[in-house]
Amino acid sequence: MRILVLDTIHGGCGIGRAFARAGNTVEMVDVYRGTTPEAAERAALETYDLVVAPVHLDPAHPLLAGRSASEPVISHHEAVRQLLSGHVPRPMIEITGAQGKTTTAHALAHLLPGPGVLHTSTGTYAMPGRRLLFKKSITPASVLEAAEKAASLNVWLVAEESLGVTGAGDLAIITSPSDYRCAAGKKSAIAEKVASAQKCRRLLLAPGIPVVAHTDAVRLDDAARVSGTTCTITLDGQTAGFTSPLLARTGYRIPLALAGTAAAMLGYDPAPLCSFEEVAGRMSARKQGNILVIDNANSGTTAKTTIEAARYARACAGSPGITLVIGTVTGDGAVCEGFPYEQIVSAIGTIRPRSVIWVGDPPEHGRETGSPAPWKIDAVCPTLEEAERCALERTKTGAIVLAVKTWR
Repeated sequence: MRILVLDTIHGGCGIGRAFARAGNTVEMVDVYRGTTPEAAERAALETYDLVVAPVHLDPAHPLLAGRSASEPVISHHEAVRQLLSGHVPRPMIEITGAQGKTTTAHALAHLLPGPGVLHTSTGTYAMPGRRLLFKKSITPASVLEAAEKAASLNVWLVAEESLGVTGAGDLAIITSPSDYRCAAGKKSAIAEKVASAQKCRRLLLAPGIPVVAHTDAVRLDDAARVSGTTCTITLDGQTAGFTSPLLARTGYRIPLALAGTAAAMLGYDPAPLCSFEEVAGRMSARKQGNILVIDNANSGTTAKTTIEAARYARACAGSPGITLVIGTVTGDGAVCEGFPYEQIVSAIGTIRPRSVIWVGDPPEHGRETGSPAPWKIDAVCPTLEEAERCALERTKTGAIVLAVKTWR
């Protein structure tokens, strides 16, 4: 076949090379940075047997909207599904969602028996022991290498994916109903995630996910109940469960319940979640000298999670004083939905921190909202690491909250 793969910077090169290894003739075009002008010119004139485009590409892009009716168009997710045909590790669990997917993935990998491969935004690991194998993005194309590694070892795979799932696995989990616009504002992210999950064998949905027509879907609301630090799971008349102090934290309650329910759906005991520990960057707490640091800087950071982190910090530190590190790392284009200025203003206004350290390009106060913000920025840093050092130097009492939108 003659195949056109659009978008080389979000995994398209890996997809293109895989199709080429299978004997196809492949043209790859960088549709975002324009680094392949000659390929783009050829693609505009040629006809292909298959066109592969990411779900976040503007449908009006000339190389997409201008295709003839005889040229089928599939997503990067569907392309990976096709490329994995006959080479899928078992079991394979795919996880997507605006928030909670990394925690859910780590928690599920913690309780699955035997060796396996865990692929997340924090890295790809050999389990148990969390030995780092490599670090890649969570675009669907990255699942190819993770699945190949797991299949070669004949072990399970838990894979975190952005903006949907391939549908190649045994179970897909959608961790959050949170939505944002993608594809030049023309598509709903949650609608794309739900649509991609229709080909999955089994499906597990967090509360609030839109209704889906799937023959084997389980809603967390129907299967799991959390009371304090205990989660009880009932499926097909069978009851299982686990206890964990992390269930008392808002940011962990749904991810842990999802992981436990997923395990039960696959026939595993969720009880080992009792020993699961917090994940770095997911409401984790640590002491730096006499200063408490609550680390909630990750790809799912929002105003809501930032406010929750500040509330948790004050409860743990026993002090109202907070240094808030907030913003988005400049050039961190992997975070599709961003961290809108309005959300940041809302979080700061609610928290009322003692000090604000901004990460990334500072806002021009008044430009975004028409009036100056009711707070001042005490320092601006380009990276999370520099901002944390700055916060530790400036903070003498109380707590530091890290609430930066970035892949970790």
